[in-house]
Amino acid sequence: MAKPIPGFDPRQKMLLPDFEVAHKWDTDLKDVELHHHDFYEVDFLISGDVTYVIESRVYHVEPGQMLIINPRELHQVYIQPDAAPYERYMLWITPDFLQSLSSAQTDLCRCFDMTRPRYGNLLHLTPQQQKLIPAMMESLLREQERPTFGSDLMRQNLLTELMIHINRLAEHSDSPCPADENTTVSQVIAYINDHYYEPLTLELLADRFFVSKYHLSHEFTRQIGTGFYQYLQKKRLLIARQLMTQGHKPVEVHTLCGFCDYASFFRAFRNVYGLTPRAFVQSLNNNLQTTGRKANNVLADITAK
Repeated sequence: MAKPIPGFDPRQKMLLPDFEVAHKWDTDLKDVELHHHDFYEVDFLISGDVTYVIESRVYHVEPGQMLIINPRELHQVYIQPDAAPYERYMLWITPDFLQSLSSAQTDLCRCFDMTRPRYGNLLHLTPQQQKLIPAMMESLLREQERPTFGSDLMRQNLLTELMIHINRLAEHSDSPCPADENTTVSQVIAYINDHYYEPLTLELLADRFFVSKYHLSHEFTRQIGTGFYQYLQKKRLLIARQLMTQGHKPVEVHTLCGFCDYASFFRAFRNVYGLTPRAFVQSLNNNLQTTGRKANNVLADITAK
């Protein structure tokens, strides 16, 4: 195994355009907030006393287990700093790239599909798989850190093989739902996921689920680690980013995601992501142009040869 990277790394953005793998080691997560990514995430736990909150589901993850997370799932991780270090392999993959590796018969994105039967985040591995999966991630990491002839193809082949294994694990997973799966908070989050574009208030949802708003507010914060309105805003912003990535204009997105006006959407987006909605769209266009130029340069080199 390669030496893990020491120290907390707050980065939540990919540096590579397709996928990247990391071997991380932490004893303090610096109060990581509820967040999401624009990419798929796979975590294989090596050591540590770790609890993940993914939407309304609470998972106490054991070493040798694996988590898969969809870009639409808000999540947060807690560790016991006095326990063994939080050591894990992390794999981040852009949806478009993983889809490009799929075939008509084999959809490698299927394990992340929240609508499929038996969908769950936690995957239990056999002793043999607990050796195989980290070994494959370590091979990917070596190709990423010390590229040599054919490393691009080797990374692609290794990732394809790894994702086939993960999809097979997900397809046959029989892990039970977390204990908090059927709570009122879980039902409220499911309702938010289906009705985020509607006017939603704590009072409205408390009435709908026959609880007091004070009880719902307290339980929401206790189970999710953030307040109701903070969660609702992050969910709406998450979907807004995805809609803009798909080509929707910022002035259209705020109504599609439930913001009362563009000004409130503008302020919330800038406060959370550090740039305006228009600047975010421009960054997407710049990335596409950069990718296109790189592809043209590669084609020109091939043609010249």
